[in-house]
Amino acid sequence: MKTSIYEDIEKELYLFNNGELFESYRTMGSKRSYENSQDGWRFTVWAPNAKSVALVGDFSDWNPVPMEMVGTTGTWSVFTPEAEEHQCYKYLIESPDGIKKYKIDPYAFAYEVPPKDASIIQDLPDKKWTDGAWLANKKRKTSNKKPLNIYEVHVASWRKHADGTPYSFDELAETLIPYVKEMGYTHIEIMPVMEHPLEASWGYQISGYFAVAARFGNILEFRDFVEKAHKNNIGIILDWVPGHFCKNDYALPYYDGTPTYEYQDPNRAINNRWGTNNFDLGKKQVHSFLISNAMYWMKEFHVDGIRVDAVSNMIYLDYDEGPWTPNEDGSNHNREGVAFLQKMNSVLLAQDPNMLMIAEESTSWKDVTEPVTSGGLGFTYKWNMGWMNDTLRFFEIDPLLRKDNYHLITFSFMYVFNEHFLLPFSHDEVVHGKNSLLGKMPGDRYNQFAALRTLQAYQFAHPGKKLNFMGYEIGQFLEWRFYEELEWGIMDQPFNSEYQQFIKHLNHLYKNQKALYEIDDSYAGIELIDADNNMESVLSFIRKSDKERDFLVIVTNFTPVERRNFKVGVPYRGTYEELLNTEMKTFGGTWTHGLPDMKTQEEPFKQFDYTVELTVPALGTVYLRPKRIYGLNKK
Repeated sequence: MKTSIYEDIEKELYLFNNGELFESYRTMGSKRSYENSQDGWRFTVWAPNAKSVALVGDFSDWNPVPMEMVGTTGTWSVFTPEAEEHQCYKYLIESPDGIKKYKIDPYAFAYEVPPKDASIIQDLPDKKWTDGAWLANKKRKTSNKKPLNIYEVHVASWRKHADGTPYSFDELAETLIPYVKEMGYTHIEIMPVMEHPLEASWGYQISGYFAVAARFGNILEFRDFVEKAHKNNIGIILDWVPGHFCKNDYALPYYDGTPTYEYQDPNRAINNRWGTNNFDLGKKQVHSFLISNAMYWMKEFHVDGIRVDAVSNMIYLDYDEGPWTPNEDGSNHNREGVAFLQKMNSVLLAQDPNMLMIAEESTSWKDVTEPVTSGGLGFTYKWNMGWMNDTLRFFEIDPLLRKDNYHLITFSFMYVFNEHFLLPFSHDEVVHGKNSLLGKMPGDRYNQFAALRTLQAYQFAHPGKKLNFMGYEIGQFLEWRFYEELEWGIMDQPFNSEYQQFIKHLNHLYKNQKALYEIDDSYAGIELIDADNNMESVLSFIRKSDKERDFLVIVTNFTPVERRNFKVGVPYRGTYEELLNTEMKTFGGTWTHGLPDMKTQEEPFKQFDYTVELTVPALGTVYLRPKRIYGLNKK
């Protein structure tokens, strides 16, 4: 006979077990309830193979309160009128072989500050949001037609208090958001803020998927942070880890004493590289858990995007270090992982077509950003790791030797539109002995900063959306250290404040120049002028907007040799003017005056009938724009 509990949540648990309950956080976990004429809390947890499950907490003096299996659903539930919000609790789960362990609630909205690990009873009240103008504006144009310039932030180390504690979300709302707005970024991408016990994991080993890390605040404060960002025209993107989870015994691993959230096969369940456990992406209940989690941050917190971590680990069986189990035909593709990602993107983008679903995927897997209906994975953008690796390798080479490695800087134009790309200089490139971006640049401090300005100007001119990790904009000397705040004290050193002003100028210029962002997904947005000048190592190309005569001419000199009387082909007769010069003194360079206006000469250059002549600064980049042009004169 069905119990009243079963009748209340029968539909939800049926959908959960079939991988179709995409707001399972409304059913699972601790929920306010009114039963038997009493106010209290109902606790519901999935532990399908458990021999018994009991609730323990402050409200019971940590004595077990037996829970009831809801039919044959594999889910256990109990109502208690003694429970109160903000009290601590755990589940005492007995495995099939009789071993009892205390476990967190996977659906808890709050946890104690590590190293404590109890779940906390926390409600998710309705919020009267005031970011309607931001949400409406998102619908006016698709993201590929808008500027996307992301400031990647590790919350715990952006700034710290004198005692070493990190800023809370309330404090970040008063400091980080105004800073990002002033600097001209469009979005903040936050490295995982979900609850995690080990700070050295940077948040990528999550224990509590539905809570923000207690060291930063609570979910209500994080909601307010997102709302304030939106009211300042800044989007919020969350790093999210649906591939693997923290292996701490009190959390998700072998939750009911058997493989529950992880694969049955140990070769697939254990992630040797990161010391974590891999989610079983073929299990329907795991689908409900993970897609609900993404839906939770999207619907309940209004986040604008999700950057999915380690997609490669989800689509290959042999991506990890150590033994692996191939498919029956010997292949290495994780078919369950592929199907999950397609399902996830389909569900989330059906809910919000403007959601930014960003894949951190480092291999040559095809069609990551193609629609699921066309056989793709369905992401909005993919990190262009090939471009990033080649570009940084090129800039680390002695500038006088770059002519012999010029292919590193030009090869990306061969595949630039194979996917919808985002160009990342992320945290991974400035840690583990890799040096800061400034530290990668050869030469003395002057040449390092000159090269760094050219690197950034080149990134912003290259097709693709942009991402940079915090600290790069102040010319941080040291590589990133998760346990220390950024080197804010260096701003009185030569070049640092000027470089920060350059980044601010470049960010705002990017937002104001449609040619730099409006056509980021086809060759209609770029035309190469000269990509063959390896001997002088000067690259020139045109970036275009949707309007025919709205374009920029980009000229980048990758060597410390000034190029005078340098000729560049242009498509129209007329006059061109300087828009950006990375060597201006105000940015830390040596030029006190910019280039004068340039009139075209009737001199053919490759496919162009006209040229302009200019001086290209050493280790410098200039952006030119048409000031007064006549007719269409390109062959």
